[in-house]
Amino acid sequence: MVITPASPAALPREQASVPEILAAVDLGSNSFHLAVARVVGRGLTTIDSVQERVQLAAGLGDDRVLDEAAQERGLAALERFGQRLRHASSAVVRAVGTDTLRIAVNAQSFLERAAQVLGHPIEVLSGEEEARLIYRGVAQSMPTEAEPVRQLVIDIGGGSTECILGAGLEPEHVASLHIGCVGFTRQFFADGVLSRERFRRAQIAAQLAFERLPEPFFRGDFTRALGSSGTFVALDEIVRQNQWSLPARQPNTVPNARPTLSGPLGGGITKDSLTRLREAILQAGHVERLQIPGLKPQRAGVIAAGLAIARAAFKALPIRHLQSTSAALREGVLYDLLGRFMDGDIRESTIDHLVDRFHVDRLQASRVEATALILLERSRWCAGPELVQARRYLAWAARLHELGLAISFHGYHKHGAYILANTALPGFSRDDQSLIATLVLGHRKKLAREIFVAVPRHLRELGLRLTVLLRLAVRLNRSRSEKPLEAQELGLDLSGRVLTLSLPTTFLAEHPLTQADLDEEAERLAAAGFVLLVR
Repeated sequence: MVITPASPAALPREQASVPEILAAVDLGSNSFHLAVARVVGRGLTTIDSVQERVQLAAGLGDDRVLDEAAQERGLAALERFGQRLRHASSAVVRAVGTDTLRIAVNAQSFLERAAQVLGHPIEVLSGEEEARLIYRGVAQSMPTEAEPVRQLVIDIGGGSTECILGAGLEPEHVASLHIGCVGFTRQFFADGVLSRERFRRAQIAAQLAFERLPEPFFRGDFTRALGSSGTFVALDEIVRQNQWSLPARQPNTVPNARPTLSGPLGGGITKDSLTRLREAILQAGHVERLQIPGLKPQRAGVIAAGLAIARAAFKALPIRHLQSTSAALREGVLYDLLGRFMDGDIRESTIDHLVDRFHVDRLQASRVEATALILLERSRWCAGPELVQARRYLAWAARLHELGLAISFHGYHKHGAYILANTALPGFSRDDQSLIATLVLGHRKKLAREIFVAVPRHLRELGLRLTVLLRLAVRLNRSRSEKPLEAQELGLDLSGRVLTLSLPTTFLAEHPLTQADLDEEAERLAAAGFVLLVR
């Protein structure tokens, strides 16, 4: 399930001053990238960029364990990035991991070490979220047009390939395929031999993956096709230098599409130009003998795999002409981060869409949210940036805690958690998603520590604490009264694992159901290692 939020957001959120500088770190399966940009109006100007060829995916074994050599290459690159970001607040830096870190069984231990050397937390993106951010980066880099242009964007990465259909700045359909140039190099060209049979097998494997895309990708109703990031930029450079590309002003003819000129992006790539490149590679016969104009040495080892995937895309999809663009995930991360400081935080729109889609009682959700946030402030469990983060998680979970009622009252916390854990939520990392789902799961019934296993280790204690606060907020608002407790009527003191909840003198006498609820909650919290006292 994919949530496609409306824009702008309808739910309230905290406003923050727009920073002067933003930074994005992309831990890709082939290369790690650092991009630093200055905010100019509502746009960005890149002021620094660093790329390190890490080939993280090359260290992923059949057992999905990331070997130590690959980890050390990644840590060394991030340590250098960390020097550049040493004085930057984590609020203006966003570091994201992609396919290899999605599937490696020891990814969490690597991420903990990586965050330490980088000096900033690292999120792992879902495939769909990676695709959305890639599209945003590409779309923001295109010239402004009078009408939104419908376009297909393909990004061949080291471990995965993302495909996105959209119009203007808005993605409509996103998909992530587990095929990439580093993974395919290991699978089909590991010893460097470049034969026609190996190309054939690699292209068939990639074509089968493309053919599993949703039906809209095969309609051919897009005006232009764009190839994002390193693989397509490398292919474009090769076909240009060898004069295999289209003339610079050749119309982009896609079936059922309106013609458009390639303009400043130049000639572009065709199926014929890729076939010529394949023949040139086959003539070399081995990676070590590749001497093709335009092919950079650092790209030679993975060019055959990238070419096989690109040819499969032309074979499976209605593409006749494709333009390359260097804009990619890191640009999308930067613009998404900028939106969080302006009026376009996609996460708020996503939450609002879920509330509407599943007919959540907004009034009750707002009552629970208000009480939960008061308890968080009173608890003094966290401060500074951690408090800002905690407020967001707690507010989102409060707004969505009754999501599962759209399915059934019985076990609705489980239904809601399942929806949140298995729906593509634009703007949210996998860590964000797992934490919010766990808060919803733990907000009622038995509070078992086992439910936090799905949450990354560095978020588990925060998740447990926020779950306790959400549970209390839900209990205190069970009557669904239009006049919930005011801030001055509610207190929460903490001493270790002892929580002392302060209520107005006559409140419990006037609310016997709440008294019974809090008595029961004290028993449930005791089983999780907490002591709840009410005065």
